[in-house]
Amino acid sequence: MGDKEIRTALKCLVEKQCANISDTLIIDELAVGHGHARIDVAVVNGNLHGYELKSDKDSLYRLEEQALAYNKVFDKITLVSGKKHVFKALKKIPEWWGIKIAECGSKGTVKFHAIRKAKNNPDADPISILELLWKKEALAFLDEIDELSDFRSKNKKVIYQRIAEKSSINVIRKKVRNVLRSRLYWRSDESRPSGDD
Repeated sequence: MGDKEIRTALKCLVEKQCANISDTLIIDELAVGHGHARIDVAVVNGNLHGYELKSDKDSLYRLEEQALAYNKVFDKITLVSGKKHVFKALKKIPEWWGIKIAECGSKGTVKFHAIRKAKNNPDADPISILELLWKKEALAFLDEIDELSDFRSKNKKVIYQRIAEKSSINVIRKKVRNVLRSRLYWRSDESRPSGDD
């Protein structure tokens, strides 16, 4: 049982769990930290919940580095692991991460067993959350909260910093979730308006 089978089954499970939550968005391979890490599955609704997959065929050698990036961004995180990795993984992730074991059930289906429920992230970083926004999106956010600012010629880092100075982390979290759900296109090979660098 590999990553593809676990991912497909996990997305089906999440879709069922979120069936009554309007505007839920499920994203494969969401990049964080300027693309230095990609969480396998991100679920965006009232929370930004990341799911990192580690099948028995995978290695854990990058997990600690990935966790450092994810911990800055997500409201909740769940590790979905094969049995082989569970005990080693416990030493590499914070206590607030959730853990699910993925096992091959009857007829080749994937079954999930919850070991630990994900809790709220106590250490999120507002700048890292804002880095999920493209420049145009960040400027629109800044215009809403700081009418006197004209940051159009500034780089994204300066814009993110200004927003973080003017907004609480809870306002930032909510706004970023709303922007992600309203995006009409996602990948670099899709057409984008100018000014998103």
